[in-house]
Amino acid sequence: MKKIVSLLLVIVLLAGATGLMYYADRIQKDEGNVEIVDGSIRLSDGKLTYKLYKPKTATNTSKAPAVLLLHGYQNDHETCAAYAIELARRGAVVLCLDEYGHGSSTIGLKERGYVNHKVSVNYGNDSEAEGTYSKIGGTIRYRLLMNFSNLSFFKDRYSKDSDGNAIYDSSCGGSTAYKYLSELPYVDNTRMAVSGHSMGTWSSWSVAADFANTAIAPKAIVLQCGELFTDDAYDADKIKFSNVLLLQAKYDEFSYFRDYKLNVTDELLRTPLRYKFLGTSADKAAWNTTYGKFEDGSARRMELLNTNHRLTTHDLNGLAVALKWFDDAIMLPTRIAYDQINAKIKEYCVLGAMLCVLFAMMAFMDWLLQFYLFSDVETKMPSEENIMKYGARLRGGILTILLSGLSFPFMTQLGHALLPLPENIFRMTVGNGFISWYGLLIVIMLISNLIRLIKDKKNHVIRDKFDLPGFCGSAVLSVCMFLFVYVINFIYTLVFDLDLRFIWPFFRPFNGIRLLQFAVYLPFFICFYMLNNAKIMKDMRSKATYKKGIFGFLVTWLRNFIMMAGGVLLIVLLEYIPFFMGIGPGADVCFGSTFGGPFMSILILFVPQVAFFSILCTYCYRKTGKVYTGALVAAMLACWIVTGGSSFL
Repeated sequence: MKKIVSLLLVIVLLAGATGLMYYADRIQKDEGNVEIVDGSIRLSDGKLTYKLYKPKTATNTSKAPAVLLLHGYQNDHETCAAYAIELARRGAVVLCLDEYGHGSSTIGLKERGYVNHKVSVNYGNDSEAEGTYSKIGGTIRYRLLMNFSNLSFFKDRYSKDSDGNAIYDSSCGGSTAYKYLSELPYVDNTRMAVSGHSMGTWSSWSVAADFANTAIAPKAIVLQCGELFTDDAYDADKIKFSNVLLLQAKYDEFSYFRDYKLNVTDELLRTPLRYKFLGTSADKAAWNTTYGKFEDGSARRMELLNTNHRLTTHDLNGLAVALKWFDDAIMLPTRIAYDQINAKIKEYCVLGAMLCVLFAMMAFMDWLLQFYLFSDVETKMPSEENIMKYGARLRGGILTILLSGLSFPFMTQLGHALLPLPENIFRMTVGNGFISWYGLLIVIMLISNLIRLIKDKKNHVIRDKFDLPGFCGSAVLSVCMFLFVYVINFIYTLVFDLDLRFIWPFFRPFNGIRLLQFAVYLPFFICFYMLNNAKIMKDMRSKATYKKGIFGFLVTWLRNFIMMAGGVLLIVLLEYIPFFMGIGPGADVCFGSTFGGPFMSILILFVPQVAFFSILCTYCYRKTGKVYTGALVAAMLACWIVTGGSSFL
């Protein structure tokens, strides 16, 4: 009977997920009015992949305007979906590119180029005397990260160095994609525009510079959290930018997108960089106001959005303002109100589908446990007699939270940039940050376990031994659960051209490069999650762990979640409470801007992941009596998220 119930639950959840994906697909295709094509542009050193949205109204005889969309760091083409969907349903052809080192493109991020110096202010405002222009060394990824805002069309002082290095293509393949888009037979290449988010804003500047003063120069540039630079940084006499809209996130975690100031306030408008960009004077500069004219390309605007960096891509106000900007510049063919936006429904549908599949995976585990092959997996939990006292659990929990939280900003940034890892093997930039953090915590947990074993031996305390048959069975079960999610996701990608995510990459199908990276990073994730689960689920279990029913599960889960995510939640509070109070982002204020940025903004993704992993691990532990299954599945899913969706060198 249990087998039938579990199987029925799997079927029901998958049916719900499939229905949601079908509806999401209808939204992205505007009920059949937009065709979607996945393709690639072959280059000598690899390929650039893209997703193309083509309205059926765009034909060889009725050409349509076109927009190139460029995603941010650690994202992929699907992060641009909100803009793509809304532009396409208004009649524009839209190409969303996987930039260098991202998505399914096979050209690494280092092909962007790097130099052995950095600028710590907006380009053009630097000074060697003041130390804002300085020499750097270190790993390739460090120099690359320090040069994200250094663009290939800048003067040689910035874009080249004496060692023969250079910023080769700061468009990250965007210029190649823009040219490809301009040559499509149904595109009116005199009505083209470009837009990007975060890293994609530098790519957008670069695309516009590469095609400045040509017949296909972009008629509009929309920067979703972009950085400005002065005319001194490039040849302003030869390169002109037409109709630039800057969407400014009020709570941007990245210092260079708020001109290296701690807060975005009206004072930002009074700086020469900002009011000269608007083409006005300091006393007349204002947010949410258009300056100049679209006819001669001088239109400028800075829209202040009450959001943070990552959420800018789907901010409804920002999207509506951008749609009007595109319309004014390249004349969108279809008349739909700018604030009539359907794209977010698609995101919620895909989120719902992802949750359905993940919970179906847990029901799938219940079904598999009924088979003889997994008879060694499901055992009784350790005796209640060995439960730690409340005071010891409390001290252990607090120590766990503090160690994980306070080490997060430092170790992730160390691994992200400076840890001397072989960069031809460890190619995932954010992945290196995580294994650096995990590595420290693994060492601490191993030392803690060694101390406990010495004490147990001294006090003649007998602990549970490693269960080899149970581990092997759990490993097979975990692989089956992982493949269950992977296969379902792969099918959805083929049928609906959508993977399981919410806005940002979560579960992308692997290509060859990413599958190899998954194999490289997986041992670190397994080691961490095994030790972490043993510490939290087993060693620090309470009487609630043994209570049956939903109440026992919820109490146990809440305790486990607090210990698994408590350190990260501590950093979230440290980062955002001062920010919302007007002091500035906590990491920048407490530790310096070096420790702000990517790993602070990634918390908005990381906390929900840990919330689900804590549910999964709690359920598996209560179900099997061992930490193996939950730890192994969580490790594989977490490693998949990092290696399948983030950037590589």
